[in-house]
Amino acid sequence: MKTGEVPYKDLYIYLLSGVVTEWEEQDLGDEFVGNWVEDDCSFLFFGRSAGDDVARLINTRPDLELIETHHFTYDQWQGGGFSGLKVAGFVIAPPWQTHDPDEQGVRIVLDPGVVFGNGLHPTTGDCLRAIALANETQPLIRLLDLGTGTGILALAAALSGAQSVLAVDINPLCVRTAIRNVNLNGLGNIIEVVKGRAEDFGDDLADMVVANIHHEVIKRLVEDGGFRNARRLIISGLLRSQFFEVRAQIEKDRFKVLRQWDYEMTWFTLLAQRKGNNRK
Repeated sequence: MKTGEVPYKDLYIYLLSGVVTEWEEQDLGDEFVGNWVEDDCSFLFFGRSAGDDVARLINTRPDLELIETHHFTYDQWQGGGFSGLKVAGFVIAPPWQTHDPDEQGVRIVLDPGVVFGNGLHPTTGDCLRAIALANETQPLIRLLDLGTGTGILALAAALSGAQSVLAVDINPLCVRTAIRNVNLNGLGNIIEVVKGRAEDFGDDLADMVVANIHHEVIKRLVEDGGFRNARRLIISGLLRSQFFEVRAQIEKDRFKVLRQWDYEMTWFTLLAQRKGNNRK
């Protein structure tokens, strides 16, 4: 791939009923981009039309069924194109973009592939603002990133000085994408990416826990007493009614909300600190 050349111009997506395994993915050709597994379905992404490849796969797996197909340009998939952006002192840039030597800010090299989390969604931007503010107040030490996606928030924490970061996602494609981005930024000695459920890691000891994930998962974590070993929290991905419900619960669980952000009174993010945590 040449500098300045976007690696994916078109995306052909095949939705299958049934789970395609990582072993089977190896036979899907050079234009295979990734497999997003959700519940009992697989979304197969290709850089070209791949009906024949998908048909061959289905012939070997009678339990698989093609449900529908879609075709997007990569720019459409990324919500209008991904050429990088600046937010909260971070410069998020794809690896195919030429590096400006006069660039100001902390550079995060990010190839989102087909995974959501390129920084354009307001909750991601507000999480980056929360990380920057939290680091100014108390330097980050160990951060737990639940639902890491592309790894963008884990990368921001590591590049802000966090000594260790554990990035968790239940989706194998997210895990592979995040690992690629960790390697692109040379942060393999700081960030560990693992596959798993957020609920299984919510009690890990951490200076900071970031959870930009579905409300249902956050609700389970809060109701089950999760975050009991976290000194600080960043919670995002919440709509208005969900936000105030979660805020009330964590304040009851001995956290003090230091700052909250909202995007058009729709998407909400909060930064909280455990009461009595006066560590400098």
